[in-house]
Amino acid sequence: MNSIIRIIVGAAVAAAVTIALFMLMRFLIADEFKPQEKLETGTFEINPKVEDIKVIQRETKVDKVKKVVTPPPPPMIERAKADKPTERIASLEGAIPEFEAPKIDKQNFKIAVSDRDAQPLVRIPPIMPPRAEKSGHCRVRFDVSPEGQPFNVTATYCTQKLFERAATKSVQKWKYNPKIVDGRSVSRTGVESKITFRLTDERGKIIPE
Repeated sequence: MNSIIRIIVGAAVAAAVTIALFMLMRFLIADEFKPQEKLETGTFEINPKVEDIKVIQRETKVDKVKKVVTPPPPPMIERAKADKPTERIASLEGAIPEFEAPKIDKQNFKIAVSDRDAQPLVRIPPIMPPRAEKSGHCRVRFDVSPEGQPFNVTATYCTQKLFERAATKSVQKWKYNPKIVDGRSVSRTGVESKITFRLTDERGKIIPE
């Protein structure tokens, strides 16, 4: 008896649920469906016809060229012509006098050269010693050979001992015009000179002795 009641109740509930779902679906379908408006139809031409563009040509009127008359050439002016001189050069005032060329005896011909002292030609500056900490100078004495080469170079005084070797080497590289006596080159002794060593700092300022 109880099982029959449960079947009847379940069937009634199922029928009610089915009817409710049916009504809900109908309501949803009726609300969402709307017919679409008719779209406007468009036409397109695939190969359109190109219209010819009229080119406007500018009308230019060219005036007739007038004939140009060439002007006559300028008149020729006669130039004065210089007359040929009739007098000879020898008869004019200030003419070059005639004289005989001097005769030179090749055997007795001598060229006299005046005497002169030894003269410096080339002076090579000294090399600063790497151990130097300040500037200095040396006084040197040397002789000059007939060929103009210094020899017997001696440093007579130096502010620092390390400058002696550099000063001597510098003078040995010098070149002189030799001493001339009676037209011949001879040795010159006792030549004195001063060699200066100038040391600068990183700013280019000379460090005094």
